[in-house]
Amino acid sequence: RTTVCYPSLNVKIAGSHAGLTTATNGATHQAMEDIALMRALPNMTVIMPADAASTRLALRAAAQWDGPVYLRLTRVPVPAIYDDRLDFQIGRAITVQAGQDVTLMAIGDMLPKALQAAAQLAGQGISARVVDMHTIKPIDESAILAAARQTGGIVTVEDHTIVGGLGSAVAEVLAEKHPARLRRIGTRDRFTESGDYEALLSKYGLSVEHIVAAAREVLAR
Repeated sequence: RTTVCYPSLNVKIAGSHAGLTTATNGATHQAMEDIALMRALPNMTVIMPADAASTRLALRAAAQWDGPVYLRLTRVPVPAIYDDRLDFQIGRAITVQAGQDVTLMAIGDMLPKALQAAAQLAGQGISARVVDMHTIKPIDESAILAAARQTGGIVTVEDHTIVGGLGSAVAEVLAEKHPARLRRIGTRDRFTESGDYEALLSKYGLSVEHIVAAAREVLAR
């Protein structure tokens, strides 16, 4: 806060133990609130890429960015979604899949889960837009407002507490500029525990099934 953000020094920080991806290490090694902490700091930029290619591009973009940057990284294997031809820009969300009924906005290792949820929703006749909100600060307000105006609601998906993270950032934009139906997928205000990664996602409400249910709930409202 004082030695990096206050003078806005050109410092880059990589967080390696983000969310439930350090599954077996338990609460002491599962950073569930790091986005909220970093996002609250003036001058700090917060990014979480989703796969290997976007991580390489995010790292290069962060190196060229003038000022403090926090890169949140995952520790579980994730499928390749992008390649190095991706036009990765800090502060600009990526629409991975088009859709008009509901929007799933995800970050990091939860983006593949959102895509799986979208596939299940498609089988139920629901068209889900999937957006990679890789930059949590500065948030892409235009992508949020477009989703609010063009689809029936938004579900945010993050391996992080719902307090102060992606869901909070999206809710703030909606509350001030275009109120819309919103459901936040993330851990509640509690410490997590050690265990199998997929089992933990299910226990704390972050599984594909939970995302599908949240999307249906948003539309039912």
